[in-house]
Amino acid sequence: MQTPMPAAHTADLPAILDQIHTEAQALFGQGRVASYIPALAEVAPRQFGMAVALVDGSTCNVGDAHTPFSLQSITKLFTFVLALKTVGDDLWRRVGREPSGAAFNSMVQLETEKGIPRNPFINAGALVITDILTTRYAHLDYALLGALRRLTDDPELSWNARIARSERETAHRNMALAYFMKSYGNFVNEPELVLDNYCRQCATEMSCAQLAQATMFLANGGRDLGRDGQPDEQFLAADDARRVNALMLTCGAYDAAGDFAYRIGLPVKTGVGGGIVAIAPGVGTIAVWAPELDAKGNSVLGAFALERLVQLTGWHQA
Repeated sequence: MQTPMPAAHTADLPAILDQIHTEAQALFGQGRVASYIPALAEVAPRQFGMAVALVDGSTCNVGDAHTPFSLQSITKLFTFVLALKTVGDDLWRRVGREPSGAAFNSMVQLETEKGIPRNPFINAGALVITDILTTRYAHLDYALLGALRRLTDDPELSWNARIARSERETAHRNMALAYFMKSYGNFVNEPELVLDNYCRQCATEMSCAQLAQATMFLANGGRDLGRDGQPDEQFLAADDARRVNALMLTCGAYDAAGDFAYRIGLPVKTGVGGGIVAIAPGVGTIAVWAPELDAKGNSVLGAFALERLVQLTGWHQA
């Protein structure tokens, strides 16, 4: 059941975000910046930004909310949506809808489940989604950027070539996942081509403010808010938006999805760049970024900030 937002909380939002920003400072140093991708290891750790966008068109930001960061696995949400729009329910022949309970880059379940990944948000599932889109688009990186530029209303939005190169040079586990699935017939294109697309995709950069805006359609029944006098756009069917949110709730935080559902109670998607986006259906979206990660690859300050937000606003799914 969707919990409506009390009207007073809209006016209180700047003070709430300021409070969270102040409280979060005490958590610096409790996590570590991702190091398995060399370019990400160079990100300054003591950064924190948070942005909220409401379905009425209002926004509120605090801290480093306008600093671009590497989306990494958060892009799996957008490629999943793009694949759902492109091939519909046919994608479920190649990827499941269940929580994995394993690390995001694990190979363990693929053998027992005959090369079918558990869900689109673990690496194996995201690679299958990218394979589907690579078949459909001659230049997937630009097709994805086109959709993201439209959602953010920013024609300059792009991916970071240096991070993409660093990720591609260290993508040995992902390459192994791709070849393993190909051995089961669940991979159409050459793994090298798909990995090129996948690494560029993950290196897409946004700020918290942009990420909150880009995911508004998931809080608004599939409709992206109109801007500059333009009408709303039905970016995704309402039923599909509901299903995407359900999958985010159960699978969006790697093998910590259950903990996030218990503590926060909102659909989320996390990334090892330190970003988290959360959806409050009918209310708005929340994007938070702090690059220090816990042992499961999720932002320490980001998870804290989202938990405090739902405590202070009541924005949770009952």
